[in-house]
Amino acid sequence: MPPVFLLLPGDARPQGFVDALPTEMSVKIFGELDTPSLCSAVRTCRRWRDIIEDSDQLWRTQCLSVRTVCQREVDRDRRDGLSWKVTLVRNYTRSRMKRDWLRGRYSHVRSWEELSGRKTTPLDAETWGEILQAELDR
Repeated sequence: MPPVFLLLPGDARPQGFVDALPTEMSVKIFGELDTPSLCSAVRTCRRWRDIIEDSDQLWRTQCLSVRTVCQREVDRDRRDGLSWKVTLVRNYTRSRMKRDWLRGRYSHVRSWEELSGRKTTPLDAETWGEILQAELDR
């Protein structure tokens, strides 16, 4: 994504939007990103990283969307005192994988070789129980 620049009156030098806007507005803009985009934005530049890393609100919002699929895991991590960011990082891939299994995306897989190249993560026994029950219900 190319950088966004603003020209302020009387200023001959373009500024990035995070330098031209109050931090609260930048947080609102970053809040419109999905999880992969937010994680990419963190790596864009030092200023963006500082704003995103310092905003618990951004990580909390993303984490709550993951919680809809991995409630038990997110609640456990938060109870253990992990930050919203760490909780999101630990559960994002898990939530996508679990959601795909529960939706039946892998219902017709016959061997592990058919899953080759897909991003996977360990799942606990309770999660596998949910997945197996969903398969039986299909």
